[in-house]
Parts: sequence; structure tokens; C-alpha cells
Amino acid sequence: MLLNTNQPGRNRLESTRRRLLAIVAAVVVCAVLAGPRAWADDPNAVVATVGDHKISEKDLDAKVKPQIAQMHAMLEKRVDQLIADKTFDLKRQTLESMTDDYLIQQAAQHDKLSVDDYLKKEYSGKSGVTDAEAKAFYDKNKSAGTAPYDKIKPQLMAMMNRQALLERLRKTEPVKIMLEPKRVVVDSGGHPTLGAKDAPVTIVEFTDFQCPYCKATQATLKDLRDKYGDKIRLVHMDFPLPFHSHAMDAANAARCANDQGKFWEFHDALFANQSKLAPADLKATAKSLGMNSAEFDACLDKAKYDSQIKADQAAGEKLGVDGTPAFFIDGRPLTGAQPPPKFEELIDDELATGGNNKQASAK
Repeated sequence: MLLNTNQPGRNRLESTRRRLLAIVAAVVVCAVLAGPRAWADDPNAVVATVGDHKISEKDLDAKVKPQIAQMHAMLEKRVDQLIADKTFDLKRQTLESMTDDYLIQQAAQHDKLSVDDYLKKEYSGKSGVTDAEAKAFYDKNKSAGTAPYDKIKPQLMAMMNRQALLERLRKTEPVKIMLEPKRVVVDSGGHPTLGAKDAPVTIVEFTDFQCPYCKATQATLKDLRDKYGDKIRLVHMDFPLPFHSHAMDAANAARCANDQGKFWEFHDALFANQSKLAPADLKATAKSLGMNSAEFDACLDKAKYDSQIKADQAAGEKLGVDGTPAFFIDGRPLTGAQPPPKFEELIDDELATGGNNKQASAK
């Protein structure tokens, strides 16, 4: 593990590495699905029998062909999204590197030195980072698994010297990055929210009350609200997955709870115990939260909000959502149960560049 003074940059590089691995994995899966199986040289080979009835490899392939085609389409869609996400990160990193290199080249030219000689002069001069400063930085930032100071001292000092030099150069030649990230319009009007209406950053979440990854993300969202306070606003949208037997019931129940001003209490109760999502359990939870049981039960029994929930699903699908949780931070997509630093990277970037002045989410 190497230390880095540019934490957001480090987060971007780590994110890119993870995405590349995911792309490679997805492509490998596609290749495996597409390629012929080594044991299937004879399509007429018998793979099962039922009495005198024989099932051949050809029969089996014909049966699974539609499912394999569906997997191909799903994986290709995910790969396209991963590449789109990675492209912005790569462009941003490359653009930052280009501006940094240009600053140094111009400064070296001004001093009539080569870039190498200019860097040697700056790094060894009075403005250079001292061994004591590097060691202090190391001691403050080291963690379990960090290499010994002596082993990474040259790289650490070079990194710190370059960062300090660039900060000095930017004072005389300000750098402005105008590259815009991918944004989409999320029509989230009328949905349950947490946070100030005028919060500079809006996080829209498509979620499923029966999804374990959605449950895992709740702690992260709470930490983000604690950290950013009124700077962020969370919006709930439904995306119950078809293979979760009680997800639609739970989504309906949460909206029935919203009718009685208890959405977020009910929301938290459902994620606190995902084994209690059957209709009888949902009614019991509503009663425990002090709701009017007759009104709640009638609302749930007639699936009052089915059409609105399906509208959320359709909206999510148009935005490329195919699993939960899925987030849009000021219209910027973030998929899956990501760690807090990934959310913070996007939130901090939005706050630094104007927040809801670029808001792509309808309020």
C-alpha cells in the first residue's frame, strides 16, 4: 500500500481498477457462454435418460438457448455501463495529468531548463519536501499493511514534492477542469425524501426492501447524512426485483405507511428485519408503529400503489437500472452497495462544482 496526498485521485484510480476487473470478468463470462463446450463434440450425445426416453446435448442446447441469449444481453448491457462509467474517470484523470504536465513544462521553459533539471532544482531547493516532513506524513497516514518508511521514502518524497510544486504553480496559473460527467434526468418528484429541500446535492435511490445489498447500504446512507447534514437530500424510489417474493408487498406497504406520515419509520423497520415482509408481518409492523390498522390494512390488501411502483420500475429501467441498490447523485449513476468513500467522492465533487446548479433530478 502506497500513501497518496491526493485522496480523491486515489479513490478514482481504485474505482477504475475495480471496474476494469469487473469488465474483464464479464467478458470472460460472455466468452464462456458463447464458446463451445469441450465435452459437447457430439450434439447427439445422450446427457440424460428417462426410462427409454433419451435427452441429447442438442435437445438441452435448444432448451437453454433463450436463457443464454438473455444472459448475453444482460452482461453486454452491464459491460457497456461499466465502460461508460470508466470512460469519464479515465478522461478526468488524464485531463488532470495533462494540465499538471503543462504547468511544469511551462515553468521549466520559463527557467530555461529541461523538465528533469527543473524538477531536480525545485525538489532540492528551499521549497523541497524534507525528510522530516515526509516521515511525519507517513506516520500520520500509515495503516496496517503499509510498507516500511525506508522502502517507500523515494516514491513518497517524489509524490509530495510534485504535489507541493503543483500547488505553487496553480497559484499563478489557475487550472479549471470543465469536463462534465455523465448525467441523466431522474423524475423523482413526489417521492419520500430526507433532508432539506434546498440541499445542494440530491441522492436518488432505487431500492428493494427484500434486497440484502440495499439493507447493507442503509448504514452508509445514515453515515452520509450525519456527515453532510443539510448538504444532501435522499429520495426513495421503488425497484422491487421479481425474484423477491415479498418485495412488491413491502413497497406497497411503505407507501401505505407514507399515507399516515410514517414512511421513514416503516422503511427503517423493514430493513431492520427483512424476514418480516409477508403481508401479515407488514400489518403487524404498522400496528407497532402506532398507525391506523384499518386504513393501513385496507390500503395494503388492495395493493393501492401497484401502478405507481411499476412506474418507478419502468423509470429505473429507462435509466439503465437492472439491480439494486442503484443511486443517482445529482443525476450521476452509482451502482451497487458501494463503500462510503465512493459516495463521498461524488458528493464532494458536486459540492465543489456547484451542487444543484447542475441538478438533473426533478424536485
